[in-house]
Parts: sequence; C-alpha cells; structure tokens
Amino acid sequence: MEPIERASEDELRSLQLERLKWSLRHTYQNVATYRRKCELTGINPQDLKSLEDLRHFPFTTKEDLRTSYPFGMFAVPRDEVVRIHASSGTTGKPTVVGYTARDIDTWANLVARSIRAAGGRPGDMVHIAYGYGLFTGGLGAHYGAERLGCVVVPMSGGQTAKQVQLICDFEPDIIMVTPSYMLAIAEEFARQGLDPAACSLRIGILGAEPWTEAMRAEIERRMGLEAADIYGLSEVMGPGVASECSETRDGPVIWEDHFYPEIVDPKSGHVLDDGIEGELVFTSLTKEALPIIRYRTRDLTRLLPPTARSMRRMARVTGRSDDMLIIRGVNVFPSQIEELLLTLQGLTPNYVLEVTRESHLDTLTVNVECVEHLGGDAAARERLGQQLQYNIKERIGVTARIAVASPGSLERSIGKAKRVIDKRQIRL
Repeated sequence: MEPIERASEDELRSLQLERLKWSLRHTYQNVATYRRKCELTGINPQDLKSLEDLRHFPFTTKEDLRTSYPFGMFAVPRDEVVRIHASSGTTGKPTVVGYTARDIDTWANLVARSIRAAGGRPGDMVHIAYGYGLFTGGLGAHYGAERLGCVVVPMSGGQTAKQVQLICDFEPDIIMVTPSYMLAIAEEFARQGLDPAACSLRIGILGAEPWTEAMRAEIERRMGLEAADIYGLSEVMGPGVASECSETRDGPVIWEDHFYPEIVDPKSGHVLDDGIEGELVFTSLTKEALPIIRYRTRDLTRLLPPTARSMRRMARVTGRSDDMLIIRGVNVFPSQIEELLLTLQGLTPNYVLEVTRESHLDTLTVNVECVEHLGGDAAARERLGQQLQYNIKERIGVTARIAVASPGSLERSIGKAKRVIDKRQIRL
C-alpha cells in the first residue's frame, strides 16, 4: 500500500490544495475555453486560498468538450500528447481526451493501485474483457495490470464462446469486464454445460456502467468470485478514478490524491455536504494534457467517510441525472427497476425498459427474461409479471407493463448495456 493511502486527513488536504492550485493555473493559462468561463465570472486561480474556494469556479461540461472538438481543451502542445481516446459520439460529436507520457504513467499507477485494492497481486493472470480501442476501458485496465506485475490476457469484448474457452484453458485469477457482460459470459458457461462457479476466477473487477448490490450478489453466486466495483470515466481519466477495497467492499475509494470530488445539487449546482445524494463532480489534480476543472459527471451518488483507506468513498451510482425517466410525473431510474426484478426468483438481470407515448400519456414497458426452466411455463411467467408490476407500483409509484420474455431473447451487450429505449424521442 502506498503511504498516501494511509495519510492523515491534514496531510491529504495539504497535498490536494497544493495540486489544485497547480491544476487551476495550468488550465487557466492553457485552455482558452475554461479561461473565458472564469473571466465571465470574474474569478482567477489566485482567488483559490482553500479547497472550499473551488466551489466558486465554473463547471466544465461534456458540451464544453464537444464544442472544443477535437483538441480545443488540450493544455499542452499536440506533440506532447502520446495517446488519444474518445467517446463513441452516438449522441453528437465524440468527446476527445489526450494524455501526456506522464498522464499515462499516472493512469497505469492508479489502475494498478485499484487492482491491488481489489485483491490482485503481482503474478496474477488478468483476463480483460473490456473493449480495446478508443474506449478507455481495455487499454486502461491493460496498462494497470502490467504495472502491478500481472499476466495480461487482452481478450477485449465479444466472441463470448472464446471468452469461456480461454478462461477454462488459461485459468486466470481476475477478470475485468462490465457487469452486464459478466452475466453474458456466465450464461455462455451454462450453455456449454459448464459450471461457471467452478472456474479459476476469484476476483471480478467490474465497472463502466451502473450496477446494483443485487446484481453483485447474482454475479458472485453464478461465478463463484468476489466482485469489486471500479469507477472511472474518460473525461476524468478512464477506469481507476475510484475502486473498491477487498477488506471492506463498501464502495469505491476515490483516489483523492489525484481527483478532488464534490457533490452538487443537479439543478442549482450548489455544493452539498458529504452523505447527501447529488451529482458527482470531479477536478483533476495532476493531469497535464487534459486537466478538468469541476467536471459534471451526471452520475448520482453520495460521498462517504473513509474506511479501508484514508480517502473518501463514493456510494453506488444510483443513476444519471440525464438518464432519469419521468413517467407521468414520477421519477424512475433503471437501477430501481433492476433492484426489484432481482428480488423475484425466476427473473434474470437481463432487461430493457421501453418508453412510449400513447394518446399523450407515457407508458413504461419492462421487458425482462425469465430463467431457463420457466421458459415454457406461461402461467408462471404471468405470475412473475404480475408480481413485478405490483412491486414497481408499490415501491416506485408508477404502473408499468411487464413482458416476461423467454431466456436468451433480449439482445446481449458486449460492452455497456443499453437499458432504456425511449421512443418518445423518435420523430417519424
């Protein structure tokens, strides 16, 4: 364990303030987009005297990155950038992120720290089923695992049958993958007549999408491993911004020596106290190529006190402020539905929410698969659907249509799961 992981609060806050002052100066001097925002609000880096003063500085948003496409938010000359990653750009221009050699080194160290916190050790074999390429998951996990001294299997996503074959043949200790694709791999084990819980995997480091404690329990039951939550996003760095510790497994520890977290009210932007749920905001403290000041992640969570490390933890992400569905005036998050369907034996975690508008009224349909042995039992599927409909009405307050589908009928994702199809937004 690194000394900073055991540092006193005073030592940590002193380091954060020193690094925050540097990061603000670096951004202000070299990123015109952010400097203009500061000038409009009449603030500059010299006004930061304490960590609490950060709340007076303007936010950075995904829209800033898109309007500055491709390299307008970079703070170093392009010949100092050694790697570029980008989002998929499915909702507009992609967000482009860059890394200097020192940024790559920092990133590798933090992912290595994350793997070690989850229980990984030098010499372990790590099967990486995150996608490689412009997505930060695969290469971020890869460099971190190598930095820790692990043996890396760079499988990437897809080819699920081959994933199972290599896990059986190579006998890796750790898998790094999205939670939804971990379940798809477990299904493929069963399809081949194999017991996934009997495989060599002892640790799953899962991230890149929100998931619930119920899904963790389901993955651990099926795969016979310990599942740890890892958090990150490309705009801030990639995987390894925060990660769960094997000693406590009580939420990802934010590596606060490199990232300063805040929780703000999603509507007003006002900073909230630790323990209150709101939108997670990050400021990078050491990034060179793409420093990020008060980046609005849109992820909804809470900051929790330290336990296994000297740094604060984040509660599970309950959803995204921009993913919240409003159905006839009721706020609905996919994670709420997931928690409820996983309480019913006979339903699987494979689900898709479909929202339509009929006669000016919104309708929510929950498409969910049943377990294998109920595939041909229409009466049992009907009972499960009625029970889930009742539970959703009681707990969330919205009446949903339930379609209990046969096993394997819903599309599987090899990366981040697509849980919502909002047909209200479609214009013919």
